[in-house]
Amino acid sequence: MTPRSGPDYDYERLATQQGARRVVGVDEVGRGPLCGPVTAAAVWLDPAALPAGLDDSKRVSARAREHLFAAIMASADVGIGHASPSEIDEINILQATYLAMHRAIAALDVSPDFLLVDGNRLPTGLPCAAQAVVKGDGKVLSIAAASIVAKVTRDRIMAELDLRYPGYGWAENAGYPTKRHKNAIADLGLTPEHRRSFAPIRKILCP
Repeated sequence: MTPRSGPDYDYERLATQQGARRVVGVDEVGRGPLCGPVTAAAVWLDPAALPAGLDDSKRVSARAREHLFAAIMASADVGIGHASPSEIDEINILQATYLAMHRAIAALDVSPDFLLVDGNRLPTGLPCAAQAVVKGDGKVLSIAAASIVAKVTRDRIMAELDLRYPGYGWAENAGYPTKRHKNAIADLGLTPEHRRSFAPIRKILCP
């Protein structure tokens, strides 16, 4: 059985060879949960200080993500952006995801001139040239870094919200529709953090 290969720096290297000076990876987390923000990260990795062990955030343990997050924040240019539950309800989850990506890119210390974005579609109105990479968090090193930053950041937000709204299990389920979360909604009701446009929540509001 051939071992799975992880993300590499080839996409960034190719873009640089074609004239780009600042190549940034972009990824998001939190499209599927019933509550909380959708969070995006934009990461420029210093080619002379690439953190070891970078991979898609879904393929590493929570403990490893924390270590990688610290290494990325110490060596890279990182921008983080969010879209709130009310924004998700107002403009839909796809457009809210793009809004979070725009905010993450704008939060970078140095503006990029080329973006590598996880997925099969690009947000409109990006500030520079860009390429969509399907399953990019498992192929492109800077997108993998962005996936880790976004995941750790959002998990921390959901753990804080779990303290504010106990009983839903958000520190463990990050707002995804687990059995515990759905049972808690039935028992405790909705919070201001719930996405009212999402079908399971809509059914509660409009049975």
